[in-house]
Amino acid sequence: MSLRNFAIPLAMLAVMLPMAGLAQSAALGDGAAPGTEAEPTAAERTLEIYDATSVSLDDFKWTNRPIVVFADSAADPRFAEQMQLLTSRPFDLIERDVVVITDTDPDARSDVRQKLRPRGFQVTLIGKDGEVELRKPSPWSARELSRSIDKMPLRQQEIRERKAGAG
Repeated sequence: MSLRNFAIPLAMLAVMLPMAGLAQSAALGDGAAPGTEAEPTAAERTLEIYDATSVSLDDFKWTNRPIVVFADSAADPRFAEQMQLLTSRPFDLIERDVVVITDTDPDARSDVRQKLRPRGFQVTLIGKDGEVELRKPSPWSARELSRSIDKMPLRQQEIRERKAGAG
């Protein structure tokens, strides 16, 4: 099966998953007393995927590391390949507080597209501080992205704090 066959289903997935994530977020809070909800572990969470027309990069500042996947069309085979690479190893990304933002419609002129100004296909990694950390013109695996994130000073601080809390 060629990657081209994944383009339409993955585009639909990219639109549908944020809605599922919102439903899951709402369900976690139902029925529990305020302040008593247990924080879900990385293994219990799902990789959140948002459409660029429905979010702003400022929505994620200091809480998440957005990976923005741009393409001129959802049928772009690089877009399909990138989405497959990201969703095949979601735990690595979830553990690093990553959310995925997709933008496959240049005519929509989303705020994200206006700010990052891609040319055709592009993968952009944004740090928790809102700064662009990485731009790539071809698909990158979750492993490669995770390694890049792990080199960031804020991520290294998170790892040190986790180790100190566990020991």
